[in-house]
Amino acid sequence: MAYHTDFPSIQSQVSAEEWQARLDLAATYRLVDLYGMTDLIYNHITLRIPGTDHLLINLYGLLYKEITASNLAKIDLEGNILWKPDTDYGINRSGFVIHGCIHQARHDVSCVLHTHTRAGMAVSTMKCGLLPLTQTGIRFEGHLAYHEYEGPAIDLAERERLVRDLGEHNAMMLNNHGLLTCGPSCGEAFNLMYNLELACRAQVDAMAARTELRQPSAEVLERTAHLYQPGARRPYGVLEWHAMLRLLKAQSSSSGFPPYWS
Repeated sequence: MAYHTDFPSIQSQVSAEEWQARLDLAATYRLVDLYGMTDLIYNHITLRIPGTDHLLINLYGLLYKEITASNLAKIDLEGNILWKPDTDYGINRSGFVIHGCIHQARHDVSCVLHTHTRAGMAVSTMKCGLLPLTQTGIRFEGHLAYHEYEGPAIDLAERERLVRDLGEHNAMMLNNHGLLTCGPSCGEAFNLMYNLELACRAQVDAMAARTELRQPSAEVLERTAHLYQPGARRPYGVLEWHAMLRLLKAQSSSSGFPPYWS
């Protein structure tokens, strides 16, 4: 079996638009790893190649810190592999069951990100859902969808319900499962996931303190949540993206792994 991790660059074999998409998605995988939101080799982040219905996704078997622009697989919305490196690694079926239907239904979405973090899974089991306890959590007040657990996401019939439950939201709690965010760019989807994860961590910590918790008034909650929406002030994740890339590049020489842009 050819389970190697040495992949040659394919920059000269793809369009400039696809190569940029590959760079952005590979960087997103590295950032999810850097901020402690990985689950061994599981989970997936997808990105639509501009002007196409083709998606980029990780090979099933690589660590997030091993993902590079050249080792991402290309699939269609039904999960058919259109291209992948010469390796026995394939893709995770759940990756296109969960992601493909969102890409197909939401043309405003380019990137879909899914995690199984300790805090995200913990809050996904709570009947109260995500509580507006902190400014970070209040961002999602009225802007977080919920989807009931139906078992491992391998049943194509679940796609209709995933799309229905997500609606027009860009963040969703997969009950008893994990977290999902999406957005028009990798930067926006990652920023949303970072904040959703942070809100879950803060909620678990606050509830573990076993003391009475306070919440702001309904008026403050509504106004605060509105101010974090893309059209209110700025699309969060766009400005931050450049800082995230600088951070990755600064750390690449000491990581021991190929840089994400290779």
